[in-house]
Amino acid sequence: MNTLAIDIGGSGLKAMVLDPQGAPLCDRARVETPVGATPDEFVAALCDLVRGLPDYDRVAVGFPGMVRDGLVRTAPNLGHDGWRGFDLAAALATALGKPARVANDADVQGLAAIRGQGVEMVVTLGTGFGTALYDDGRMCPHLEISQQPFRKGENYDQQLGNAARKAVGDRKWNKRVHKAIANLRALTHFDHLYIGGGNARRLAGDLPADVTVIDNTAGLAGGVHLWRQPR
Repeated sequence: MNTLAIDIGGSGLKAMVLDPQGAPLCDRARVETPVGATPDEFVAALCDLVRGLPDYDRVAVGFPGMVRDGLVRTAPNLGHDGWRGFDLAAALATALGKPARVANDADVQGLAAIRGQGVEMVVTLGTGFGTALYDDGRMCPHLEISQQPFRKGENYDQQLGNAARKAVGDRKWNKRVHKAIANLRALTHFDHLYIGGGNARRLAGDLPADVTVIDNTAGLAGGVHLWRQPR
């Protein structure tokens, strides 16, 4: 079965059709994220984005917020309060005429990177700060660590998102990222940590042996793996 993989980011909407093994069947389609748009307007924008892509049998979406059973709980970087309680999976299934699964974008990205052994964690560094946790290859319930207190009265999103990086510069931002890694290690005792997202390439200095930077294309490649996860 071919999978339409969609990655909703704070700065871009990306889509690609993947074959059953996860290989791309087309070039990646991308448009700017319509921050501030209503959920219905977002769905319409996604339908426009994927128009003309190869045929697919199912849809997998990575979303920048808390998602449970296809239902959006939070969308901190999309600029509209209407997301709370919105059934994105059902809306896309209706609009595209194919079954759809939706999960947090870090959760989906990690599925393309993890080895499926032990406790593995993913961090995404982009518009905001995302995390995901896995136990022997199975997604754990998503935790909104990004919205938890981090330092100086601000949460991880506020201290490590792209706006903060631009404000304080890469050197200070890197120190914050390394502090966050130490915090997450103490919290989860992960066996391995993977770092993705558009700003992962800005990391400087040596990383511990159990930390790996992954390519940002994993955000789409994980779509096939999302359909392999138990409901």
